[in-house]
Amino acid sequence: MDISRLKEIVTLFKNKKIAVAGDLMLDVYIWGKANRISPEAPVPIVGVSKKTSCLGGAANVMRNAVTLGGQVKAFGIIGSDHDGAEVTGMLNGYGIESKSVYTDPARRTTQKQRVIAGSQQLLRIDYEDTDPVDEKFREKIVADLLELIETSAVDAIIFEDYGKGLLDEDMLSAAVQAASKKGIITSLDPKPGHLLNVKGLTVIKPNRSEAFAMAGKFAKDGGCPVEQDKELKEVAEILMDEWEPEYLLISLAAQGMALFRKNSPMIVIPTRAREVFDVSGAGDTVISAFTLALAAGASGREAAEIANHAAGIVVGKVGTVTVSADELIESFEDGEQN
Repeated sequence: MDISRLKEIVTLFKNKKIAVAGDLMLDVYIWGKANRISPEAPVPIVGVSKKTSCLGGAANVMRNAVTLGGQVKAFGIIGSDHDGAEVTGMLNGYGIESKSVYTDPARRTTQKQRVIAGSQQLLRIDYEDTDPVDEKFREKIVADLLELIETSAVDAIIFEDYGKGLLDEDMLSAAVQAASKKGIITSLDPKPGHLLNVKGLTVIKPNRSEAFAMAGKFAKDGGCPVEQDKELKEVAEILMDEWEPEYLLISLAAQGMALFRKNSPMIVIPTRAREVFDVSGAGDTVISAFTLALAAGASGREAAEIANHAAGIVVGKVGTVTVSADELIESFEDGEQN
């Protein structure tokens, strides 16, 4: 894609309204240095220099869409706790509409705490409840989504499933069917351990191991060029037949991405990452960028190229981070020069 076409698409990001429904999280980072081993156990001692927090999970998908220029509405559940208040405050700080984020006093807000020594993640600690959310909250979220769809007040809906209890098949089926009638894009970032087999989505975006798990196959290391990966193609064919999405986008780490569409040849997008420091949140960036690009009128291939560049930017940073429209354009310009 040439730069003029990219800028045309990116300019249209600003007019696109994206709804994101899924598992909201708070990502907490404890930063420091590890210079010695504990005398109590064979583990490093981290001298903490600072502690930071940012939006994670579905909330990271939301902020990625915002930093790229989109307008976002949030749908999810938080607990009646300090972490929940922090998530709400951050959503509001990004200009993300949060009136459909409901507070359940019986649940904890999901927090993922990471200990970083230098640029190396040493440990992650999860605080979470993963049982299904109270049905009354799910019903409220479904009603809010259907109202948004009925009034055509949204261009795309992203469902971000981390298996924390919010999304279920009935919820997705109702929203996807209603959105399809209105020509609204629907995207799903699936969780293999919590399969929601819903037909008719616009986009499904697993990584390679997730795609194999969804197809009931053992994920072997490809060990060959993507174009020659017969097992990957077989898995893609299974998922296309079972789920019937318009697009299946499979992230392949260092090998880039593979884009599948019914009755079309596989499109391979080589990776754009130069150095990989942290893959945390890269999938969130991919589904945000791909969906936003489709909503802005990009073709599937163009959207995949944009998502690939966006992912290449965030994995070159430490922590759960986002990408801006300016960084995206700069990445494409750098690619033209190299």
